[in-house]
Amino acid sequence: MSLLPDRLLRANALLLLVTVVAVGVNSISPVIPWALLWLPSIAGAGLLAVSCARTARAEHLPAPIRLFWRQIWVVCLLVGLGATAQTAQVTRAGNAPDLPMGAGQMVFDGLAILIIMWALIRLPFGSRSRGETFRLVLDAGTVMLACAVFVWHFATRYSLHAADSSLVYVSLTLSVVALLAVFAVAKFLLASQSLFDRGALRMLAVAVLIGAVGPILRPIFMTLDPHLYPDVLGMPAVYFFGALAADRQRRASYGPRRGAKPSRPRSFSALPYVAVGAVDGLLLTVAWPANGEDRRIVVVSAVLLTALVVLRQITAFRDNGRLLRRLDHGATHDALTRLPNRVLFHERLDKALTSPGDRPVAVALIDLDDFKEVNDTLGHEVGDLLLIAVAQRLDACVRAEDTVARLGGDEFVLVLDGADPAAADLAARRMIEALREPVVADGHELPIRASIGIADGRSGDDPSLLLRRADIAMYAAKARPGTTFLHYDQGMAASDQSYLGAELREAIRDDQLFLLYQPIVSLTDDRVLGAEALVRWAHPVHGTLAPDAFIPVAERTGLIVPLGRWVIRRAVRDLAGWNPAIVLNINISARDLREPGFAFYVGALLDAYEIEGSRIALEVTESMPIDAAASAANLTELRARGVRVSLDDFGTGASTLTMLHDVPVDEVKLDRAFTQAAPDDRVPVAAAVLQVAGALGLDAVAEGVETCDQAQRLRDLGYRAAQGFLFARPMPAADFAGLLERDWPSGAGVMRTA
Repeated sequence: MSLLPDRLLRANALLLLVTVVAVGVNSISPVIPWALLWLPSIAGAGLLAVSCARTARAEHLPAPIRLFWRQIWVVCLLVGLGATAQTAQVTRAGNAPDLPMGAGQMVFDGLAILIIMWALIRLPFGSRSRGETFRLVLDAGTVMLACAVFVWHFATRYSLHAADSSLVYVSLTLSVVALLAVFAVAKFLLASQSLFDRGALRMLAVAVLIGAVGPILRPIFMTLDPHLYPDVLGMPAVYFFGALAADRQRRASYGPRRGAKPSRPRSFSALPYVAVGAVDGLLLTVAWPANGEDRRIVVVSAVLLTALVVLRQITAFRDNGRLLRRLDHGATHDALTRLPNRVLFHERLDKALTSPGDRPVAVALIDLDDFKEVNDTLGHEVGDLLLIAVAQRLDACVRAEDTVARLGGDEFVLVLDGADPAAADLAARRMIEALREPVVADGHELPIRASIGIADGRSGDDPSLLLRRADIAMYAAKARPGTTFLHYDQGMAASDQSYLGAELREAIRDDQLFLLYQPIVSLTDDRVLGAEALVRWAHPVHGTLAPDAFIPVAERTGLIVPLGRWVIRRAVRDLAGWNPAIVLNINISARDLREPGFAFYVGALLDAYEIEGSRIALEVTESMPIDAAASAANLTELRARGVRVSLDDFGTGASTLTMLHDVPVDEVKLDRAFTQAAPDDRVPVAAAVLQVAGALGLDAVAEGVETCDQAQRLRDLGYRAAQGFLFARPMPAADFAGLLERDWPSGAGVMRTA
C-alpha cells in the first residue's frame, strides 16, 4: 500500500513521456494515428482521480484541505470526460487537420475550471488587513492582465474571425473563464495559504496554469503540424503535476514543529513582476519587426525603464523584508539572551496545546536561586554574562521541537511538546547536567543552583493553569538543596509557601492587592499628622491576607521589588487627593534601595502627581540590613528631592547604631514591643530611643499604642507622634480622606517635623 503513491507518480510520468515521444515521432513522420495520442489524456485523468481521492481521505489533513481534494477529484472526472469527447471528435473526423475544439470539451473543461476556482476561493486565507487584501488583489489582477494580453495576441483575435459564430462565443467565454481561473490561482499563491503544503501548492499552480494557457497556444502548434493540439501534450503534463501535488499534500505533516514560527503574509512576491516582464518581452517581439527606428527605440526604452523601476522596487522590498524580519525577531525574542521572550513562549505553548489529536505537553519553569546575590555583589554586567551562558546551555541540551524562552529576570521556561512525564524527567536531567559546571564570567567562577518545576499536561489544557502549576512546583523545588526538579502534584497546592509564591505574581499583575491607611496622630491633641500605608492581599481563596503571610515569600522570590513599586504607585495616587499637610509613610524593602532607577521611579511619580517630596517618608525595616554603599546613589537622589527616610521597628536589630551612622535617616519608629512594655524601675527603652533621636535631630514615632496608659507614658517621655489601635485601625483610603476632612477642614496645616 505504501508503494501506491510512487506507482501513481511513475504511471503519470510514463504517460507524459510516452506522449512526448509519440508527438516527436509524428512530427518527423506521422506514423501514429493522431486520435491515439488523445488516449493518455483519458487514462491520466483516471490515475489523477485515484490520487486525489486518496489525499481527500487522509485523516491527518485539516478538513478544508480534504474538501479541496474531493473537489479536485470531481475536476479530474470532468477533464477526463472532456478529453474523451475530444478524442471521439478526432476519431470521427479521421486525420482532418485544424479541427476546432469540440463543444463537449469546451463545456467539460469550462466546468472544471469553474470548480477549481470555487475550490481555491473557498479555502481559508487567514486574517488580513484591508491594505494587505487590496495589495493582494492588485498583484493577482496584474498577473491576470498579463495573461489576458497573451490570450488576446495568440487566440482571441483569431477567434473573432471564425466562420461559426457560436464557436466564437464559446471560445471567448472559455477564455474569460480561463483568465478568472488564473486570477484565482494567482490570488491563492500570493496569499501564502498556511494550511496548504507549499510544495503541493506550487505543483498544483503549475498544473492549472498549463491547463488554462495551453489552449491559447494553438496557433503556434499549427505551424508545427495542423493535426497537433496543445492538449495532447498539455493534459499529460497537467496530470503529472497534479499527481505530484496530491502526493506532496498527502505526505505533509500537520503536527506542531519544533521552533516553527507562525506564518505571516509575505510582503513581496515575484509573480507580478514576472508577469510584467513577460508582457514586456511580448511587446519587444511584436514591435521589433515593425518599420521605423523611432518606434523601436521608444519601445526598448519603455521596457528598460520598466525593468529599472521593477529592479528598484524589488531592492526596496528586500530591504523592507530584512527590516521587518529584524523587527519581528526583536518583538518575539529577548534582547540579552536571544531566546524567545514571553510573547513567543505563549504563542508556542498555545500552539502545542491546540494542535489536533490528544498529545502530552509539559512546561518546565527554571529559576536561578543565587542570581540576585550575583547581581548585588558583582554587578549587573556579570549577572548578564551569567544569564547568557545559562541560556546557551539550556538551548543546547533540549530537543529541536522544544522551545526555550526567557520570561524575565532569572526565570527561564521550556515548552516540551509531545513530552510525557518520563520524557520531561529526561529533559530536566539534561538541564541539570548542563548547569552542573560553573560559569566563568569576567574572571569570576560562578556556580549555578537552579530550581525546576514541571507541569504535565495534554492537548486542550489551559496554558495559564499549566504555567501556574509549573510555578508552584518550582517554588516547592526551592526548598530542596542543590539543583533539583519536581513535578506538580495536588499536594503542593496545600503548601502555603509554594501556593502563595506562585500566586503573588498574578496578584500584583491583576490588582488583587489593596492598601489600608493607619493614621499617625499628635499625642498632644490627637490630630492626624499622617498615615502609614499598609498593603493587604484580597486572595480569591484564602480571603484577606496580612503582609506577614506574603512579604517573606516576596523577599525570597524576588517579587518584593514589583510589589514595592505597586505599593508606592498606589499610595502616591491616593496621597495626591489629600490635604497637603499630610505626610505618608510607605513601606519599602532594603532591596528597593539597591535597585538601579528606584529613585528615578519615585521622582517620576511625584512629578506626575505634582507632590512635594517632603510629603513622602519611605519606611525600611531596621531588622533588614541596608547596604549603605549599594544604596548611596538612590538615597542621595531621594533626599535631594526632599523624600524622607524612616527606620521601622527601631531597637529590634543587632546593628541599630551602626545603621544610624551609615544611613541618612530622618525618622525612627519605636517598635511596639517597647511601646507596650510594662513599666518597671529600669530606664525604659522608649526614653533612650527618644534621647538618641533628639541627639541626632530625628523625628520619633511610637508604634503599637493600644491603651490610654501607653499613650500617657509616651506623652510623659516627650513623644509627640504615635500610631496604634487606640487612635484608629487601618482603614480604606476613602475613610481616611473623611477623617482628614474632620481634622483639616480648611485645607491648612503644619507638616510633621522634628
